Amino acid sequence: MLSLISPARQAWHALLDLDLPVMSPSCMKILLQTFALVILLASTARIALGSATTDSIVITPAHLQNGSPCLITVALQTEAVTVIGRWQGRKVAFFPSQSRKIWYALTGVDVEVSPGTYPLTIEAEFRDGPQKTLHRDIAVGVAPYAKVTLHVPDRFVEPDAEALKQIAADKIVKDAAFADTAPAPQWSGDFLPPLQMAPQSDSFGTRRVFNGKVASVHRGLDFHAKTGTKVAAINSGRVVLAAPLYFEGGCVVIDHGLGLMSVYMHLSKIEVAVGDTVTRGHVIALSGGSGRATGPHLHLGVRWQGSYLDPAKLFALSLPQSH
Repeated sequence: MLSLISPARQAWHALLDLDLPVMSPSCMKILLQTFALVILLASTARIALGSATTDSIVITPAHLQNGSPCLITVALQTEAVTVIGRWQGRKVAFFPSQSRKIWYALTGVDVEVSPGTYPLTIEAEFRDGPQKTLHRDIAVGVAPYAKVTLHVPDRFVEPDAEALKQIAADKIVKDAAFADTAPAPQWSGDFLPPLQMAPQSDSFGTRRVFNGKVASVHRGLDFHAKTGTKVAAINSGRVVLAAPLYFEGGCVVIDHGLGLMSVYMHLSKIEVAVGDTVTRGHVIALSGGSGRATGPHLHLGVRWQGSYLDPAKLFALSLPQSH
């Protein structure tokens, strides 16, 4: 077995065994710097070899807060048939790289999750050999979300009987759409903003008070956009909802697979239909101010298995090609 510390040890012994003349301080400094470089290279080799012989779990980003999307990467010594995880009481389905030694899952932490440590358990099954179980405790911190006061028409704060019927009917439609997710990732590569040029307004996670009465957490990211601005899909997927709703106004939901969905609200015109397959950048609608809105804008939401994640943080992630 190769000893990775031996190069450094040999260099040290060689240095001690040398019958060196008295050196100037500058020469001695150069010699010591060379010796330090040998030690550094030996340590790097030891780390590289260790990573090649050890299964590992990497969480990106390394530090999570409530509302953070995250990429979980599992590196295995041998090719796996399936990799399944459990985190925050939910099943986490992984998809493989071409080698099937590297597996990925795009997940996240709901905006209203309490800070703490949440254990992740991963089961890997192999064609030959026993199943492996990996464990990782994942810490979740607190994001500094603000509070704002807004005014909307009273019917959106105190809906009448007719409106309550529509809200109940909308819930049935939304629940069916959110349950309709593909068993494999439909997205591929990085997620991109839905508008080419539009500044953000309300930040994700803001606690909002409507008309001084109704408080809610803002579960999406708002973009300033004039009515009629083209809205694009943030990644590839399948349309599972395309209809006007009471609170959301014109609404489109795209399933990206494995429980990950994007939600586009307050639209003035919808350009797609349920069942359509779209690619990243495909124009799906025109922005507007329909539903419970203070004016024309686009509200973008991102859901993973019912948890709402910060779209801005999703755009910041560097993601693999899934297919």
